[in-house]
Amino acid sequence: MECVVQGIIETQHVEALEILLQGLCGVQRERLRIHELCLKNGPHLGPVSSEVRLLCDLEQTEPSWTVRHVGGAMRGAGADQISVLVRTMVESKVSKNVLRMFYTLGYKLDHELLRVGFSFKFNRGAQITVRVSSVNKMLKLHATDEAVPVTPGIQMVEVTAPASDENYAEVAAAVQSFCEYLAPLLHLSKPGVSTGVVPTAAAAAASLMSDGGGTPL
Repeated sequence: MECVVQGIIETQHVEALEILLQGLCGVQRERLRIHELCLKNGPHLGPVSSEVRLLCDLEQTEPSWTVRHVGGAMRGAGADQISVLVRTMVESKVSKNVLRMFYTLGYKLDHELLRVGFSFKFNRGAQITVRVSSVNKMLKLHATDEAVPVTPGIQMVEVTAPASDENYAEVAAAVQSFCEYLAPLLHLSKPGVSTGVVPTAAAAAASLMSDGGGTPL
């Protein structure tokens, strides 16, 4: 399982967000360049639609592949009371021939994206990962060098943490607590819930840039 929240931020404020994250996390950022392929099953594989995502990490000397399947979100009164989405997720490292295998099984390429940005991975009550990236689409099949932004001027922010049936409440609380520090710059909410940009983000970003992120939080 994993706990996740998402949000958007204007590209002009991303540098300030990076400064804030650097101060909060105390670790160096990692460059992010992920080629993401979304595959969907054909009708002969069953009446229930299935979707898997193949992720290729282009930052590695030898590009590495991961297959990721996101399941349903937790429902009920308990889920409604927390601002973090808790969902099932299965992820595994695979070989570079995995795309051919899924094509053989009858899956079809639905769309592909290129995510470019940076991430921070740290422990703050849970193993939290923050990814900040621009989302780009390919003009030609697999042509990552020719990718163009889907939403120019806007970048996606995603905060995730692995969880289990036994500890998801504690992990969700840790994620929610951490996200409060980012509130001056962006709204973070459950995936699918659009909250837009923070009206006062420009002032908060200017303050962070002026003091270099040195203010302890």
